[in-house]
Amino acid sequence: MVLRARAGRDEDEQAVIGRLARARKAARDAVMRARMVELSWSGLRVPTIAAEVGCSQKTVRCRLHRFNGSGLEGLDDLGGQGHKRRITEEERSRIVALVEAVPPSKLSWQPWGELEAEDMSGPPEWTLDSLASGARRLGIVVGRSQVRRILLAEGVRWRRTRSKDPDFAPTGLGPSASTPTRRTA
Repeated sequence: MVLRARAGRDEDEQAVIGRLARARKAARDAVMRARMVELSWSGLRVPTIAAEVGCSQKTVRCRLHRFNGSGLEGLDDLGGQGHKRRITEEERSRIVALVEAVPPSKLSWQPWGELEAEDMSGPPEWTLDSLASGARRLGIVVGRSQVRRILLAEGVRWRRTRSKDPDFAPTGLGPSASTPTRRTA
């Protein structure tokens, strides 16, 4: 059985297919699909059309079937393809903003002159685990690995550089006096 594109329903549909098949500033896929229909109208068969537009015969058959069933709408991409995001853009923004907030277990001076933290159970700096639990407190169902992917995608740093020595405290004095300074000529 020979598959062909059905005849245009009216002159407008034929004109749209013709314009789209020769368009230079339209989506490449839409131009290719319109060209398939136009070549089919000119009497070419599926293998020849596939060679002409540079795709597989299966693709040509699929596109001709969709055009025959849906008309011009059959040339468009199907919407809703792919995996849906589990969290919204607003929730992603709230997770990114959480990094800028003070961690709940970080000590801070209170107005009455004492050092206190909101919650002493976690680390005083943000970690992926504490960010994930902070997001869950905000009502966002998210795991540690997804928090990491979000922050990396946004280019947000959540880690602070720190020494491996727990007793290390920077003095802020700079290099020692015995180190000679370089003179410029």
